[in-house]
Amino acid sequence: MNLEKVNNVYFIGIGGIGMSALARYFLSANKNVAGYDKTESNNTEALRVLGAVIHFKDDVNMISNQFLDNGNTLVVYTPAISENHSELQYFKNHQFNVHKRSTVLGLITENSICLAVAGTHGKTTTTSILGHLMSDCGVEMTAFLGGISENYNSNLIQRGGKVTVVEADEFDRSFLTLSPDMACITSMDADHLDIYGDVATMQKTFFDYADKTKSNGFVFIKDGLRIPFTKNGITYGQFGINTGSYRSENVRVENGFFVFDFKSCIENIDNIEITLAGKHNVENATAAIAVAQQLGIKGDDIKKSLATFKGIKRRFERVFEEGNVVYIDDYAHHPSELKVAIEAAKMLFPNSRITGIFQPHLFSRTNDFVDGFATELDELDEVILMDIYPARELPMKGVTSEIIFDKMKNSEKVMVTKSTLMEELKGRDIEVLLTLGAGDIDTFVLKIKNWLSEK
Repeated sequence: MNLEKVNNVYFIGIGGIGMSALARYFLSANKNVAGYDKTESNNTEALRVLGAVIHFKDDVNMISNQFLDNGNTLVVYTPAISENHSELQYFKNHQFNVHKRSTVLGLITENSICLAVAGTHGKTTTTSILGHLMSDCGVEMTAFLGGISENYNSNLIQRGGKVTVVEADEFDRSFLTLSPDMACITSMDADHLDIYGDVATMQKTFFDYADKTKSNGFVFIKDGLRIPFTKNGITYGQFGINTGSYRSENVRVENGFFVFDFKSCIENIDNIEITLAGKHNVENATAAIAVAQQLGIKGDDIKKSLATFKGIKRRFERVFEEGNVVYIDDYAHHPSELKVAIEAAKMLFPNSRITGIFQPHLFSRTNDFVDGFATELDELDEVILMDIYPARELPMKGVTSEIIFDKMKNSEKVMVTKSTLMEELKGRDIEVLLTLGAGDIDTFVLKIKNWLSEK
């Protein structure tokens, strides 16, 4: 399929973080862009400002005639959309070019050097760091991010087409549409078991992804992960903290920032400073540096660029900081993500009381990892637990936030609904506050910030 000859692009689920990055890309290429989403969001509003036409009702009659020309319209949909969606069914039944987001991303990357970052955790931060490094160092590149970069206020970075950086999504096996020149795997923790069924099947898909790397390409894998390669010619490198062929050592906190020394066979770089909190983000930066070095970017340039990286919205984002009060928002929705976010907060604020608000995401994930959620939330000084955000799922019998609540040993815990959250907060003396979750907990961020500002 020749994307250059397509004039109209219609997105079903246009407000999703990955979908909106693609929409931005086609808008920048002067394509006509329209789409549907279930709800309005910051992403849909930003796209509207750029020229996209968006509606919020599943209704073919709301689609402009311009986008009902099957010979001149590409239809892109997210796997989060039900196959019964009436607009999706209409396009499929009327011989339109209908593709998942991942397929279109694969088409875009075909004629460039493709750098793909996968992992159940860490891929968004690693991709964003790598995109910023290359952009800041003058590489002709485009980066599709799984979050909003604070540096660019966007999930798309465009500086040319020689190199493409993409976040390779394991959900629905989407990353198997890519054939990267360099692939990176940051983690393979159990997740999306509602899709894969078991851990072995999920990990096998990561093996398949690594094997999609082009011959004579590079694969960078977090130290400790074991990937059985079947393709000859792939160069294999490990990254990590204190271990691996690309590693970071002497990790410390100086003046409120994480600082570390990077070691590799290409070039050592000492005293690298990053604004991101937590050892896990040092590890993410290590992966990005390894890829950047392989592209020929020099150590001094890497060091300067990393110092200017501001982070990603909802990845340990410091929303409010005044006096002795700090408010941080994080996307953490898996026990391992809770662990690193809470550890980072405790490391940065060792003498402060840490209050966490957690909204579980998906009934299936809550059921699969209830023990892990309880264990990690117990590390907080105070826990405010919200109802489960269902996303794409129907309720599961017996699965509510209460099953986490009952397993927690922390006595400083309370359950709330969305309607009672703010009232619960207003009765507390906050020192360090974390909001955690991948659902609609982000709709409370501004409310909480304003409340803290007015105290």
